[in-house]
Amino acid sequence: MQLIRLTDKGLYCAAGDFYIDPWTAVEKAVITHAHSDHARWGSRQYLAHWQSEPMLRLRLGADISLQTLDYAQTIQMNGVSVTLFPAGHILGSAQVRVSYKGETWVVSGDYKLEDDGISAPFEPVACNTFITESTFALPIYKWQPQEIIFENIHQWIQENQGQDRYSVLVAYSLGKSQRLIKALAARGYEIYCHGAIYNMQQAINEVLPQPPVHYLRADTPKDLVRQGVILCPGSAVQGGWLRRWQPFVTGVCSGWMRVRGHQRRRNADAGFALSDHADWPDLLTAIAATGAENVLATHGFSATLARFLATEQGLNTGVVKTRFGDAEDPETSTEDNAAHP
Repeated sequence: MQLIRLTDKGLYCAAGDFYIDPWTAVEKAVITHAHSDHARWGSRQYLAHWQSEPMLRLRLGADISLQTLDYAQTIQMNGVSVTLFPAGHILGSAQVRVSYKGETWVVSGDYKLEDDGISAPFEPVACNTFITESTFALPIYKWQPQEIIFENIHQWIQENQGQDRYSVLVAYSLGKSQRLIKALAARGYEIYCHGAIYNMQQAINEVLPQPPVHYLRADTPKDLVRQGVILCPGSAVQGGWLRRWQPFVTGVCSGWMRVRGHQRRRNADAGFALSDHADWPDLLTAIAATGAENVLATHGFSATLARFLATEQGLNTGVVKTRFGDAEDPETSTEDNAAHP
């Protein structure tokens, strides 16, 4: 049974008459998480995890029609059972389990296995067919534990302060920024944020208390900022927002920093391979834990992953060519182009 199929509007469950992360307006949209490549404006009804609500309303509009669920809570949609399970990607991120007439599919959305201390940790969900992301589905992508990365960032900031330079960390406003803020606040740093990140922190405060941060303004005292950390999206580096804070050095936080060439192409002074996606070993671990005999790979190195699973593990595989973008890349994302998303 093809319980979920790809259409020109996205992944569609005909039996339940709903879409999962559609890329255009539909009647009913089940949303895995609040990143803009998965949560698009204009649908009549939305369903998501309750922790996603303030972020979705910030980005899609306060008046959207939104139903929320807790993890492991099941609802019926035209006789199809729909349940959300933790994806570990960002706060409120969910895998969507769809069950009907003895068939179970799981749409993973984006996920990671490392517990970041903010989002609910990933839980494998048994299914017949698993639709998995494949953003970093190459053996070269293997992450260090986040505490090692945070310590490297701390040492980098200390070196910058010793040379009277401003430390600028470039990160996605939803997901990675919260991890950085938590880690840096625990080390005693004051954090000065671009508006996109500051506004997101205020929204997230509605469901999970966040460490205090400062909205970086033109009149913020320079000596205070130099002893702290500036946190901004990639769009701010590309524009003129940072001109006042000379001399500054930039550290891009992205899984793509695992490959040195990406750091050079972004003209970054430093790169930290901090990712909200599973690396190659964790992708294989997560897929195996589902027990799925059918695996469909989407967005990323999907063909590579599908070929490996078929040839090395004997699974039935395929590629689903969705329009999901790359929320991992702070330099090319359009998500954070405005201070007031």
